[in-house]
Amino acid sequence: MKTLNAFTLILALLLATTPAAAADKLTLVLDWFVNPDHGPIIVAQEKGYFADEDLEVEVIAPADPSDPPKLVAAGKADLAVSYQPQLHLQIHEGLSLTRVGTLVATPLNCLLALEDGPVKSLADLKGRKIGFSVAGVEEALLGAMLAPHGLSLDDVELVNVNWSLSPSLMSRQVDAVIGAFRNFELNQLAIEGIGGRCFFPEEEGVPAYDELIYVANPETMDPAVVARFLAATEKATQFIVNHPEEGWEVFAGTAKELQDELNARAWKDTLPRFALRPAALDVGRYARFEAFLAEAGLVPSENPVARIAQQVSGQ
Repeated sequence: MKTLNAFTLILALLLATTPAAAADKLTLVLDWFVNPDHGPIIVAQEKGYFADEDLEVEVIAPADPSDPPKLVAAGKADLAVSYQPQLHLQIHEGLSLTRVGTLVATPLNCLLALEDGPVKSLADLKGRKIGFSVAGVEEALLGAMLAPHGLSLDDVELVNVNWSLSPSLMSRQVDAVIGAFRNFELNQLAIEGIGGRCFFPEEEGVPAYDELIYVANPETMDPAVVARFLAATEKATQFIVNHPEEGWEVFAGTAKELQDELNARAWKDTLPRFALRPAALDVGRYARFEAFLAEAGLVPSENPVARIAQQVSGQ
């Protein structure tokens, strides 16, 4: 018995002094500065869910919002938060990218007009000015939304307002803007005491799509590591849905600039749009959007979904 006890003690000492395996490091570049859209990522970090998956995740806000997918394609980051519509175009441009998960599973984009303005329906846009930030996809969305109302892009004047969507609308520099996020710009107007009217692409002839996705380089990614990352964000999403107020406190507690009315409102509006199963892939959704872009003439051909998106496995 004494020999057994001595062996047990030695084994325990050996286990205590053996260094733990180092966590896998993962670099994630956001699409923009930290905001409620990134709730599951920040909560997973703060609640230790990444650590539970033996991951050390470095979350980086980009200096230029167009950089994240390029950094991933160039092998300078492991993952990036990006947009499904842009992913289709970037793959046709030759970037080595694939969708590996979903963050926000519904469109956020909308065509926004002032509630007391002249635009009561999309038909009222004829001859009017529409502000935009990103050429290409937003023009395709707008063209598809106008078509059922007997209009085309030739019937409106497009104005590049850069990222000043709400200011250009509030100052009446334009009559409407495309690319406004319904969870942010609409609330921004409300805080200023101004009513907004959103026209939703998915209700106006545009195929539904995932607004925010995780993209990786298919040639260099480790599917098992990505699967663990997605498992952690899924757990964080479940926590947020089950405990929305506590989730907000965890999220907002990470930075003073998040603790304002706009972010608090956006948090509530974004919560039901988070992907409950971030690793799940809706093949039909990606096929339909690729066909939509091809029909709009924005891509020269239709890529198979396997070229655009994949469902990773931890095995």
